[in-house]
Amino acid sequence: MRVAIDAMGGDHAPKAVVDGALAAVTEWSDIQIILVGDEARVKAEFGSRAIPANITIHHAPDSIAADEEPVKAVRRKKDASMVVAGRLVREGQADAMISAGNTGALMTTGLLVVGRIKGIDRPALAPMIPTMDGKGVLALDLGANMDATADNLLQYAIMGSLYRSKVDGIARPRVGLLNVGTEAMKGNELTKLAYPLLEQAPIHFVGNVEARDVLNAQCDVLVCDGFVGNILLKSLEGAAGAIFTALKTEFTRSFFTKLAASILKPGLSQFKKKLDYTEHGGAPLLGINGLVLKSHGSSDANAFKNAVRQARIAVKSDLVHAISTEISGKRDGE
Repeated sequence: MRVAIDAMGGDHAPKAVVDGALAAVTEWSDIQIILVGDEARVKAEFGSRAIPANITIHHAPDSIAADEEPVKAVRRKKDASMVVAGRLVREGQADAMISAGNTGALMTTGLLVVGRIKGIDRPALAPMIPTMDGKGVLALDLGANMDATADNLLQYAIMGSLYRSKVDGIARPRVGLLNVGTEAMKGNELTKLAYPLLEQAPIHFVGNVEARDVLNAQCDVLVCDGFVGNILLKSLEGAAGAIFTALKTEFTRSFFTKLAASILKPGLSQFKKKLDYTEHGGAPLLGINGLVLKSHGSSDANAFKNAVRQARIAVKSDLVHAISTEISGKRDGE
């Protein structure tokens, strides 16, 4: 199984990518990792460590910066590490690709280089939002498309349900529609149109889910448009960051609060781990005719290792083919 990683993408590249790749091939012997990037810089990160036989370096002299305009960058920089990794997937030289680089550029790479699954109108970015039970909720779309139709939400629901079934082993994933109330007729025009479509879809639809209930694992898959979804994601990230900053301030105020912190530290560490994105690895770009995973921009070695784990499971479960078959079957039946 071959996984191409954009070695130049992310805040800590290429070091975190190399360290994550080494950890992954140590963990899984059936993985062949292709590090795509500036060969000299990537090799330098190995230092005195020997490059294992199941890690290869594919030279790509260019890269796409975080602040570049996505479409222009992908079209003009044919030798950028992200674009080359996408080309390896399209040409069958890699079974999956991972990047922590420019999100917009990765989505463009997915669309223009790898290509869409036939029948998918718009691919969706599907990060895992941590939940209090530790299982997480796959939320889509959280930023690939700012606008969506009811049919788009239907496709998101089907793809998300298949992902959680194939990759996470959930026999009957619960699918919820993000809304302002739980009643069927609540919401804006989009959610009102989407609700009956989801009811009739070949999924386990549990109805509307309010934002306040997301962290309490009311569903396994959460469906929304990219504008609302991205606001939800950033709000949760901001709230979590503010809470931990406030706790740190309070627990360092005096000798007694420091003593209390030492007692509570194991529990707080476990709680923080539940909210840690590095444990989930990356967000799949569902609807692309090849497995594409977006890792967080500040991913460390552990995050890259877990992204490889995700890719490995998804490839083994034939996720892309399952989505293609389900969507094409639905279209044929219309």
